[in-house]
Amino acid sequence: MSAPHRVVIAVFPDVDLLDVTGPAEVFALANREMPDGRAPYEVRLAGAGGGLVRTSAGVRIAADLTLADVGDRVDTLVVPGAVDGAGAPVIDPALVGWIADTAPHARRVASVCVGAHLLAAAGLLGGRTATTHWATADRLAADHPDVVVDPDPIYVRSGDVWTGAGISACMDLSLALVAEDHGERVALDVARQLVMYLKRQGGQSQFSVPLWQAPAERRDIDELRAWITANLTADLSAAALADRMCLSERHFSRVFRRETGATPAAFVEAARVEAARRLLEGTDETLDHVARASGLGSPETLHRAFRRRLGTTPAAYRRRFRTAA
Repeated sequence: MSAPHRVVIAVFPDVDLLDVTGPAEVFALANREMPDGRAPYEVRLAGAGGGLVRTSAGVRIAADLTLADVGDRVDTLVVPGAVDGAGAPVIDPALVGWIADTAPHARRVASVCVGAHLLAAAGLLGGRTATTHWATADRLAADHPDVVVDPDPIYVRSGDVWTGAGISACMDLSLALVAEDHGERVALDVARQLVMYLKRQGGQSQFSVPLWQAPAERRDIDELRAWITANLTADLSAAALADRMCLSERHFSRVFRRETGATPAAFVEAARVEAARRLLEGTDETLDHVARASGLGSPETLHRAFRRRLGTTPAAYRRRFRTAA
């Protein structure tokens, strides 16, 4: 068996707990799922002074070694994030300096959530495309104009630097790292052990349609949106939805847009496209079936909707994001 793959995860006061434990759990399960003879992952937590570190959840974790003791043998350096009481990323100058010194010795570097701000401060993201939690993406772009910030993907790879989106996306990022090392089969086996719905690919959006829309002030509009997503093959024209709400079509359209920021037609199409995406990712159904099952009706309408919303075709999307065996 070859030497263990050394994973070093930086820890510091108020670090997001899942940013640390999520990747650690993925690598531990990968050790169990990978074929015999493969180099196992050896995960070590490194903190400024070693010992116990209090996380944002109040749970204390123990650092295995100090930052100074890490040395230059690092296969994967993982940098999690933290935010202060105002929701701003925590940037510790000493930690940033350590990252800048250590990263050149690592085979690859990955940030989780707002850890991207630490990588940027350490000069690792200049000229690269990166992502972070959607809530701090604008700040990352403003603070570091040399970084191409894309707030939508779950994770982004730019050479040997990987950046992940908000919190739970650390699992998807870690699975992608496992897939790079040991193939998709091992990564999917780990995802199954984690009882994850599916192993999402990096280019997928951080948002599903229900998350994309903020809660409306009117409960009946929220209930209608939930009904729409559960009845995508029904007649979802503005006239039919207005009738369901017992409102005139004009008044309904005005209320819906005021409450949601989108027209009824835009919301319906977004919900149908999301349903089509899930079918393309997880099944081998024909485009005709996908179009009908998602409420888009025909392959022609499916193509137009994908071009308009995703800038690609259903077939190209499936080739890139197919996840089922």
